[in-house]
Amino acid sequence: MQPTRKKQIAILGSTGSIGTQALDVIAAHPDRFEARVLTAANRWQLLAEQARRFVPAAVVIAGEQHYEPLREALADLPIAVYAGSDALCQVVTSQEVDMVLTAMVGFAGLAPTIAAIRAGKAIALANKETMVVAGELINSLAREHRVPILPVDSEHSAIFQSLMGEVSPIEKIILTASGGPFRTFTTEQLQGVTPAMALRHPNWDMGAKITIDSATMMNKGFEVIEAKWLFGVEAERIQVVVHPQSVVHSAVQYADGAVKAQLGVPDMRVPIQLAFSYPERLASTFDRLDWYAMHDLTFERPDTERFRCLALAYESLRQGGNMPCIVNAANEVVNRAFLEERCSFLAMADIIAHAMQHTPFIAQPTYDDYVATDAEARRIAAARLKS
Repeated sequence: MQPTRKKQIAILGSTGSIGTQALDVIAAHPDRFEARVLTAANRWQLLAEQARRFVPAAVVIAGEQHYEPLREALADLPIAVYAGSDALCQVVTSQEVDMVLTAMVGFAGLAPTIAAIRAGKAIALANKETMVVAGELINSLAREHRVPILPVDSEHSAIFQSLMGEVSPIEKIILTASGGPFRTFTTEQLQGVTPAMALRHPNWDMGAKITIDSATMMNKGFEVIEAKWLFGVEAERIQVVVHPQSVVHSAVQYADGAVKAQLGVPDMRVPIQLAFSYPERLASTFDRLDWYAMHDLTFERPDTERFRCLALAYESLRQGGNMPCIVNAANEVVNRAFLEERCSFLAMADIIAHAMQHTPFIAQPTYDDYVATDAEARRIAAARLKS
């Protein structure tokens, strides 16, 4: 039986990789979903194009300097246009919004996600930094407001799907990683890595920030932290396995030794659509696995000496408190610096470790502590970068 009302979706970060693919899903199911709110950081021209196609009730451009050209571009349409970070938090609380896809990149996604949870909106979580920075707080708020958090990351969606129908406790989570473009590089080769080289991911089409994080394996470290909060499993029971083919998206091992895994082609529209339609699975025209073409599926142990960022993420999770927030803030600084050729590939981990050592540790942080920690860790990382 078809629903009587289309699900109204707010997309935080509609111009990014996840956001554009989410709009593909909405376009493929116009009878089920509607884009109620679209937002972007600075890409106002693309946001205007999306708004003209999907005609949402509202759009928000975080960069206030882009407000006038965006407003003028949409002046002939019945679309409310807002600007600024405060507006991001306000639009997600609209009574008409049913679900918020958090596809913004970085710490900036935390405040609007909290606002959406407090407003009782279902969360389709693609902004892993929200759980990295403040997983305990987010879980507490979600329980308080009875809000479901549906994972959109391919790995966490795979774990979620592997848990469907199970009542037995998790023995271990197997979190797969492609290994990025430098999986086989020596330390000496890594010293010469350039941004252009790092942006060529072998399997996934992602934004620049996440692609660099994948190359350093910090992205996988963040996913370990995210998995801890989403599924209630300690770091010692989350095993990262390098799987270059990106066919097995992740798996769960149970007490009897049985392992359930989710497989599929590398296509983010699959977990996005599932998050939108859960508990249903909607038909799609996405590519299917060709079982006869899968001659080799390989699995390797990650090298945390060459890819130190993964080790730092695990360490931050063991320390707890605001330490993952420190790692995230410092990583955002060095990630940008590497893209702008102000930091070498290997130096990124060194600067993150420095920030971990010098940013004040808080065992039980509040939201205000997270905000202050983010600012201080960025300052320390930036100062180290200059020196």
